[in-house]
Order: sequence, then C-alpha cells, then structure tokens
Amino acid sequence: MKIAFVGKGGSGKTTLSSLFIRHLAASRIPVIAVDADINQHLGAALGLDEEAAAALPAMGTHLPLIKDYLRGSNLRIASAETMIKTTPPGEGSRLLRVCEDNPVYDACARTVPLDDGFVRLMATGPFTESDLGVACYHSKVGAVELCLNHLVDGREEYVVVDMTAGSDSFASGMFTRFDMTFLVAEPTRKGIAVYRQYKEYARDFGVPLKVVGNKVQSPDDLEYLRSEVGEDLLVAVGHSDWVRAAEKGRQTPFAQLEGVNRIALERLHRTADASYERRDWERYTRQMVHFHLKNAESWGNAKTGADLAAQVDPSFVLLEGVATPQPA
Repeated sequence: MKIAFVGKGGSGKTTLSSLFIRHLAASRIPVIAVDADINQHLGAALGLDEEAAAALPAMGTHLPLIKDYLRGSNLRIASAETMIKTTPPGEGSRLLRVCEDNPVYDACARTVPLDDGFVRLMATGPFTESDLGVACYHSKVGAVELCLNHLVDGREEYVVVDMTAGSDSFASGMFTRFDMTFLVAEPTRKGIAVYRQYKEYARDFGVPLKVVGNKVQSPDDLEYLRSEVGEDLLVAVGHSDWVRAAEKGRQTPFAQLEGVNRIALERLHRTADASYERRDWERYTRQMVHFHLKNAESWGNAKTGADLAAQVDPSFVLLEGVATPQPA
C-alpha cells in the first residue's frame, strides 16, 4: 500500500504521518517511510535526534545508483543517463519490493528503531547552499517518483510518504502513485483552500482522497470542516499531550498515546487497507506512461537528447507477481 500525507505548510502532516507510521510499526506491518518534504522533519518526528536526522542519506545524491539499478537489462533504455523521474519500468527493469534488501535501500534507507518495532526511513534530502538559485525542489523528489514507479507492494506492506507542502506534487505525476492520499487540513480558510485545489487536480485521475482534520479545538471547528469538505472528512484530531511531549524531546511509549487518537489512527489504517480492493495495476501503469510522455515532450527529450517515448514498453504492466532480474 502506498499512502501519501499532504497539506499546507504547518498543517501537521508530518506529525500525523509519523503517528500513522508508528501505528503500523506497532502492528508489526512492514513500513518504508519517505520524507519527501522540502523541510525534512520526519526523522525527528520518528524520534531521531538532530545529529541522526541530519546524517540521513539524501536520495537525490544517489540518483545515478538508483537509475542504474532500476534500469537493469531494459533494452528500451539506452543508458541510465537517459532516465528521468517519470521513466516507467519495462521488460528487464529491476523492481523494488518493500520486504527485501537491495542496493537502493543499502544506499538510501536507514533503519529507525521504535518502541513497538522499526521502520526503514528514506529522505529526499534538504536544499543545500549549492542548490540555491539553480535548482528546484522537484529535482530532489524525482528520486522518490522514480522509485515509486518501480515499486511492487502488497496489501500488508506500506510505503508512507510525507509529501512536500501545498500542491507542488502536481508538478509531475507523483500524486497518482498512491492507493490513498490523506490531506491534513486545519479548520481555516487556508487549509480548506489547499483541499479544494488538491481535490480539483486529483478528480480527473481517480486519486482517492480523504481529509484528516487537525488542530480541531471545538465543535465549531468540526462543523466548519464538515460543511467545507463533506463526506471527504474522515477523522478529526485535536490536541495531544503525547505529541507535545515528543516535540520537546521527551519520548514516551507509543502505547501511551491518547485513546481517541489511537482510534483515529485505526480509522486511517482501515481506510487505507480498504483502498487495496480498488487497486487497478493497469490504470496505474497507464497513468505512469501518460505522465512520462508529457514530461518527455515538455523537457525530457531536450534535456537527455533522446526520444524518451521509446522507453515505454507497451506490453508491460506493473503487477505484484511480475518477475524482476537481479544483479549478477
């Protein structure tokens, strides 16, 4: 299952994604957590200290390795240098699975122990001084999109992505890579504005979207969210002493999280799990190809000097049972 947490900056999506990740880990469900936000805070939210969080490898710096591994023996791809963030897999491509060891995870993932299990954590990496004025953040998240395009995951395996704030994920097709998108919205006009924008963009692509109300402090807050988002409102979360203590660096067992918030996380889990029944691998692959062709025509062909449409394998469909060649 691939799950995205989105929302405006400061809405609390990193906090809620980290709680959901902890909930899954406590249930002994394999989890890969991905920090794809420009502000890298997921590691700290999962309990890493400042030094450990800063030491997480940046996926973007390992992009050549990622491309070379995923390309495998795919003859439609002339070289790893001609791969872009939207390049789809085809015959001969290597695929990623949640419960395996591979060179991509070796380079980019780190195991984060939790009191009720562990997760693998990957991060795009923050903006560096050398990026300022010459790079956009989409160049960072491109590594995440490429990995998602080559990921085969099952029902009881989760990839949870803390996305960049606002609607930036619509700059590519990454918003279609998820079985369920949880949009974290505060009961404010700005929070609702992001919801409406996301809902409009996602509608034409069948992207499942549910709203998680956050910082809900009164019945009026709850009624405001209900009136603005209707049936898309899944749960509402208020203040948490457990979260506030964790944000101050005082870690307590996850089992001590307030009961009402544990119920909310279980509701998210059930909703995400149910979305598996609607998974359509053929549509998923078609959407992948659609955005690859758009990006190829818009900028990819010019940047790589290659006809990237030729990378599309018309007979290939990404499926759970598809075989993948392994390194010699």
